[in-house]
Amino acid sequence: MRGNLAEVTVVIPNYNGINYIEGCLDSLYRLEEQELFHVLVVDNGSADGSAGRIRERYPQAELICLPENTGFCHAVNVGIRQARTPFVLLLNNDTVVFPDFVRTLYQAIMKDEKIFSVSSKMLDWKDPERIDDAGDRYCVLGWAFSRGKGKTASAFDKAVPVFAACGGASIYRKSVLEEISYFDEAHFAYLEDIDIGYRARIFGYENWYEPAAGVLHAGSASSGSRYNEWKTKLASANSVLVIGKNMPCLQWLWNLPFLLAGFVIKTCFFTSKKMGILYLKGVFRGLRYMTKEGRGSKVRFCRSHLKNYLAIQGQLYLNFFRLFGKK
Repeated sequence: MRGNLAEVTVVIPNYNGINYIEGCLDSLYRLEEQELFHVLVVDNGSADGSAGRIRERYPQAELICLPENTGFCHAVNVGIRQARTPFVLLLNNDTVVFPDFVRTLYQAIMKDEKIFSVSSKMLDWKDPERIDDAGDRYCVLGWAFSRGKGKTASAFDKAVPVFAACGGASIYRKSVLEEISYFDEAHFAYLEDIDIGYRARIFGYENWYEPAAGVLHAGSASSGSRYNEWKTKLASANSVLVIGKNMPCLQWLWNLPFLLAGFVIKTCFFTSKKMGILYLKGVFRGLRYMTKEGRGSKVRFCRSHLKNYLAIQGQLYLNFFRLFGKK
């Protein structure tokens, strides 16, 4: 049953998460702030028995079972639509949360109505002294990257604004999602959090990182590895979608030399991993989508958002230099 005082719906997309989902749910149900949140698991057509185990062992959790794997974006959108709370917290099934996790993120997003999302301090499952993600960044090369990836966790103990929150363990303001639209299901998975964080910034909202909300993250539990064929094709196509949907024509023309350099470097990188052709196929798939059925998903330019576009451009430059910095 959902508590009367619940302010947050924790939405957990699950796909064949039998090895992780119990640890994730156990950690949530050990939190003291039980009255603050409601748990909703959206099972994405799992074939490993994990949905049945959730139903049997966690009757207090709401469970929605989809007939097939419809992707991360559709699954979380189903959960967001079902949520009846002002905030939704997206949490990967391969995570274990630390004490006060939900309460800390809730308090952080409540500080200002202009805050759209707050990202947690995600630690590497195998080496908890290292950062897995401390908020996401996006630069003028058209690259998205995790802030602090692989670096000492103690160096990231300050709350700071970030370009976007990582969708693996972040809280979002539902009223803003209603305003700017939900996660774009054309992404299926990967870079959808960059896309929605970018969109929120265009509308003048902020994304933050809160280090006091800690979580262990296994990473690549569904896709199997950091670099694989399926992920490469999806992510390369989605990198085009992020640009095509969010940058006005003048802005992407201005950034074109940097963007071309970024795609050339990535092509060389994936070629070294024997996936160069797959990467390019994904890029062209993204281009075809944006010139045809994806044209309607483009954020319409509005003069009142001009200062937000200028601020974003500044972030694109700044994050380029941060690629080579310590933080």
